[in-house]
Amino acid sequence: MSTRIGILGYGNLGRGVECAIRQNDDMELAAVFTRRDPASVSILTQTAQVCSVKDLADWKDKIDVMIICGGSATDLPKQTPECVKLFNVIDSFDTHARIPEHFANVDAAAKESGHIGIISVGWDPGMFSLNRLYANAILPEGSDYTFWGKGVSQGHSDAIRRIEGVKNAKQYTIPVESALEAVRNGENPELTTRQKHTRECFVVLEEGADAAKVEDEIKTMPNYFADYDTTVHFISEEELLKNHSGIPHGGFVLRSGVTGWEKEHKHLIEYRLKLDSNPEFTASVLVAYARAAHRLAAEGQKGCRSVFDIAPAYLSAKSGEELRASML
Repeated sequence: MSTRIGILGYGNLGRGVECAIRQNDDMELAAVFTRRDPASVSILTQTAQVCSVKDLADWKDKIDVMIICGGSATDLPKQTPECVKLFNVIDSFDTHARIPEHFANVDAAAKESGHIGIISVGWDPGMFSLNRLYANAILPEGSDYTFWGKGVSQGHSDAIRRIEGVKNAKQYTIPVESALEAVRNGENPELTTRQKHTRECFVVLEEGADAAKVEDEIKTMPNYFADYDTTVHFISEEELLKNHSGIPHGGFVLRSGVTGWEKEHKHLIEYRLKLDSNPEFTASVLVAYARAAHRLAAEGQKGCRSVFDIAPAYLSAKSGEELRASML
């Protein structure tokens, strides 16, 4: 069955979703919803409409899954519970510490409206989360390690841009190489948050902004920067566009564990992503889970789900028979 997709928010992630839909023959983009003047937004899909967010309710029965492409700091905590009253929804909420709270809010609204909401979809949380779960189930005695980067974090960059006095910003997450190598060597180090990663910020200030105040707000921001060694560089907009216009990312999920009666054998599971475009890869994961949401809704299911709750076969356009013949 073809899945009619709506996109709420047409920034980097929204454009990535539009591109991903084009690569999936069982998907079609119905409409893009924006807070901007719809006449000012130009999209790539000629058959889709551009609408105001004020018109969401008018599309209640014309969209199978709404993919919400807002930021985790302030957009998604409000948008996802509201949108799931009208549609089956997918989001990429990535503030790990607040996922249980966000899940509960979306679950309550989804059960009341009879829709499916799948939250925190992407690569972390998302694909990395699945790899952590699989590795823990297989090697119950062991240690988990997750390293992000080097790459641009969209959520952290968005959080900086929302600080008063900031015109534009990019934030890079950088693994501490010595810590990564210690894990690969089977040393099972006990690492603090600060020992695993550093954060590097490139910030363009509004004219007259207080640089010291902005830097302090960044470095003390809970859930984002407070627990890391963070470096802040203030640069011109020209330098930002010249040297920091891409959105690469990636990272590693590792589990070091043991098996055997005397725990004599060591094992290392490692999953790695190396991404040219963080938003386009994230968007591709969102679209796969939109297929799952449509199938769950067709079965009459309702409520919130995470990636842990979705069977892998629901993500694929192939039938169960095709999957067993080609991938099992």
